[in-house]
Amino acid sequence: MTSAALDPGGPVRRTVSAVVTLGDECCGEVGPFPVDVPWWAEAWPVVDAVEAALGVPVVVLRLLTVSGGEGARGGHVTYHVEASARPGSPLRPVEFRPDVQPLRLPWATASGVRELLAWAADAVPLTGRPRQHKTWNLAALFRLPTADGAAWLKATPPFAADEASAIRTLGAVDPGLVPQVLASAPGRLLLGDVPGEDLWNASEAQVVSTIARFVTAQATVATTFRPYPAADDAESSSPLRSRTPTVLAEQVAALIDGPAAAELSAAERAEARVLNERWAALDECGLPDTFVHGDFHPGNWRGTPDGPPTVIDYADAYWGNPVQDGLRAIDYLPSGRRGTAAKTWVEAWRAAVPGSRPGDALRIAEPLAHLAYAVRYQEFLDGIEPSERIYHAGDPAAAIRAALAVA
Repeated sequence: MTSAALDPGGPVRRTVSAVVTLGDECCGEVGPFPVDVPWWAEAWPVVDAVEAALGVPVVVLRLLTVSGGEGARGGHVTYHVEASARPGSPLRPVEFRPDVQPLRLPWATASGVRELLAWAADAVPLTGRPRQHKTWNLAALFRLPTADGAAWLKATPPFAADEASAIRTLGAVDPGLVPQVLASAPGRLLLGDVPGEDLWNASEAQVVSTIARFVTAQATVATTFRPYPAADDAESSSPLRSRTPTVLAEQVAALIDGPAAAELSAAERAEARVLNERWAALDECGLPDTFVHGDFHPGNWRGTPDGPPTVIDYADAYWGNPVQDGLRAIDYLPSGRRGTAAKTWVEAWRAAVPGSRPGDALRIAEPLAHLAYAVRYQEFLDGIEPSERIYHAGDPAAAIRAALAVA
């Protein structure tokens, strides 16, 4: 999840430079290079540009600085890149000494990447070099060639949901809805390839089938899954954090008067406190607490024109009211599909829970969802090192203001 979901957007220019290290030695800086993909987290164009210049394999470790750009894309971005061998040509001298940050994530270090890839190689037999696709404070993503086709290695931070367990929870009621988990360990998982493309421009049929199928699965989970163990069941634990309306109301209140307070006016804080009292009205709409994806935009639906879509990326999953998933899908679909999405979501929940009021839930929750996003963005900021805060700086206050604007 980001302040602006990673949709295709319009043409935005990104240029990149790289500070290159080899172990404890700084080899120098290379760049700038123009790249076609504007998103800062997309590492593969950086890898391609730097490898072409240096003639040795490299891996992008982390973002160092950004000049210009906004919404996690565009501008000039400088990265820390680790080379696997000494570059064949001299680099531009630069003063750089890697510091030690307590919140630095494992995949933002050369040793962490080596350990991550070694774990993956033990889990699936590789037939070639892993291809780095993305790296940032929310995830690292590598495509792995294997004898059985591509696999995807994903590493996630401590504040992410346990994706493997979340996928198993939903997959227990609809296996075809989720990707295949090949292996998992704390903070990492290997996934089978999902053919097709991300469905930012989902067809009418894909919108209907994906939303209806997901709601059906959520309704089933609500009646079959015990999210939290009984007091005497010490061996059981839930893969899903609790984000029920009651819990979210408490978290939003703490955010308004805590980390976000300095960025909001007194009037904005007062309005937000009043808005935060509406969670009880959402509960009264009769929707059950259940499995929530947390970032159910169409960029996380993947498929082909002919087959049923698979829903991916469960890092924001939680247990709570499902209305946020409905709103996320509606908000990020092309305008011509939003009415279909809303109608499908409402009808699916009316059928699953007779007597519920999903239409009212959408209306009540529209501003509340932004308050929930503010809480999540603050979790990102609390869990990442300083140089990467640029991805999310200001997002909690901005989300609270968005909630007030909608209300």
